[in-house]
Amino acid sequence: MKRREFIRNAALAGAGLLIAPRGLFGAEAPSNKLNIALLGVGGRGKAHYDTIGTQNVVALCDLHEGNLALGAKKFPKAKTYIDWRKLLDDHKKLGIDAVVCCTADHHHALIANWCLNRDLHCYMEKPLAITVEEARVVRANWLGKKTKLATQVGMQRHALSNFNRVREKILDGAIGELKSASAWGNRKIPKDGYWPAAGDPPAGFHWDLWLGPAPDHPYNPGYFANTGTARGNCTQWNMFWDFGVGQVGDMGSHTMDLLWNAVDAKLPTSAEAKGEKFNRAVTPVACESHFEHPANSWRGPISVAWYQGGLMPKSPKNFIDLEKIDHGVLFKGSQGFLVASFDNHIVMPYGKEADLTYYKPRPKEKLLPPVGHFQEQWLAACKNPSLKTACDFEYSGEMIEQMLLGLVAYRVGKKIEYDGVAGKVANCPEANALLSRKYRAGWSLNG
Repeated sequence: MKRREFIRNAALAGAGLLIAPRGLFGAEAPSNKLNIALLGVGGRGKAHYDTIGTQNVVALCDLHEGNLALGAKKFPKAKTYIDWRKLLDDHKKLGIDAVVCCTADHHHALIANWCLNRDLHCYMEKPLAITVEEARVVRANWLGKKTKLATQVGMQRHALSNFNRVREKILDGAIGELKSASAWGNRKIPKDGYWPAAGDPPAGFHWDLWLGPAPDHPYNPGYFANTGTARGNCTQWNMFWDFGVGQVGDMGSHTMDLLWNAVDAKLPTSAEAKGEKFNRAVTPVACESHFEHPANSWRGPISVAWYQGGLMPKSPKNFIDLEKIDHGVLFKGSQGFLVASFDNHIVMPYGKEADLTYYKPRPKEKLLPPVGHFQEQWLAACKNPSLKTACDFEYSGEMIEQMLLGLVAYRVGKKIEYDGVAGKVANCPEANALLSRKYRAGWSLNG
């Protein structure tokens, strides 16, 4: 080989090392790290610092400049934004691979759909959406891209081992054939109406951007009282219809997840609900919703219920006080009951075979594998989208769509028949008008 050819070939080989494929130097090699943007740096966003800190955090967004400054100290190389729309429009320039969203609830579906439109992996804090239309649009968009994009909704309790143990017992017949399942939450956070105008936002807090797609409302510090951060504790604002869906989107998402994981339901065929008197500003504290689900490959048709604000399912036995479980699930089968909290569960057989001889627990080697670290599961799927995440936009989207249908039934005051394929209520025209919401000028679900 001539000297000139040797030098040229050596140069090409050296260049090849510079652009080596991911994985050549291990999981933490620079070539294996994701470029991540964090939207919502304070509040819940802080819970992600350690996990995303193992990657390249290239952009931060928060509409409170004080939170943004604190985030910049943690991630000094990241470019900062106060408007998430501008950050996502700059995604190519920033080289973003993935987005973690911890904003207020009424921004969630918009951000999720904008990320999908830009082929960005997305981790979305719960709830995924606050209207039926939002849940359906985001889910359909992701289903068209699921082979290349990883998604996860922040129902991190799903990683608790008890979720797997409950699912196994239901599937394996510990309570016989499943007939119904009810979930509940006991939070009671009453409010009368939107806060009136009271002063100006603190310096560096962009109230108009916080409102975002919601209708105009005057600023009031009550939305963020007693929280220590400008974003605030979500229970200060998520009960208002324009900003959230109350307990349905808060602990309801976590608790219904414990039920949903065990029953393999899709969309309900009907919904009905009742509760306290309807308030045009505030979602109900006390409310119960009931849904009908068709049979699937391993069980017959079932009913599913959600109770909140002090309303509860009937206890299977008078010596079992379900109210001692602040957020829990009751499964009823043909041969017993299973009561579960997030961390543990009990089985109560009844009838002639209460000795459980009809039930054979699965061997240890066939137990469902642990989820592991919830956020890290999503990071791994971002790098290899063939890996499944526990709470992707299909699973979580169908779950929240059901819950939101319950609120629609509550508002119209009648049982609604639902066509899950078309996304329409068949028997109540006024209910269809409540499946979506209008956005302020400059804000779009499909941006």
